[in-house]
Amino acid sequence: MKVIFLDLDKTLIGDDYSPEPAKEIVDFLKERGFKVIFNSSKTRLEQEYYRNTLEVKDPFIVENGSAVYIPKNYFPFEFPFTRGTRDYKIIELGTTYELIKRDLDKISSEFGLKYYGNSSIEEIVEFTGLSTHLAKLAAQREYSETLFKWNKSGFEEKLKKNGLKVSKGSRFYTVTGPTDKGKATRVLLNLYSKLEKVESYAVGDGENDIPMLEVVDNPFAIGLSHNRAKNIKKISELIEVIT
Repeated sequence: MKVIFLDLDKTLIGDDYSPEPAKEIVDFLKERGFKVIFNSSKTRLEQEYYRNTLEVKDPFIVENGSAVYIPKNYFPFEFPFTRGTRDYKIIELGTTYELIKRDLDKISSEFGLKYYGNSSIEEIVEFTGLSTHLAKLAAQREYSETLFKWNKSGFEEKLKKNGLKVSKGSRFYTVTGPTDKGKATRVLLNLYSKLEKVESYAVGDGENDIPMLEVVDNPFAIGLSHNRAKNIKKISELIEVIT
């Protein structure tokens, strides 16, 4: 079984956030039998938008490894999960958005922080370049917060003292609980391995992708220093390897 974990921003999708340029590579992967797993800082609602557009039916990982969403009846065996909805069994690895926002609200004035929870939709569009529709989906956080702006350093240390984690993506910093993309990747790989032997791949472009890249068999990076993760390969090698 071949499983590939894909970051979204600056990896599968570009600066205009359109899913259309990604359709060819996603179809290419599906035709070759890959399980396609989005592993991104994006929210569930944002990822559902891309999943629906690109017709991806496999599990997905949201908000920098904070939760694994597994479609109901996807695996033909029982496994532990945190909570269920009509559509998913959800394995939660991070903390709640409410706790993260509470801690950010306490220090936002001191450090001049701007994030989804204290920004208007118009400000979010300006900070991110998202369309109004996607900005509304991104603003519905469950497990993390994204920092757009600050006026002095030191906020990372204060957040870490409260058990929160600050990680750098391709454009912004993300605040989560004590988890990362690598932990969530391991969770899914362990489940897939109950079915058959797994050959794993991952593609990312930011520092927050390194934990994901370090736990797969074949890690590929876009514009990321190759000495930051073990055995990392150039993105130009990807097509050659998967074909």
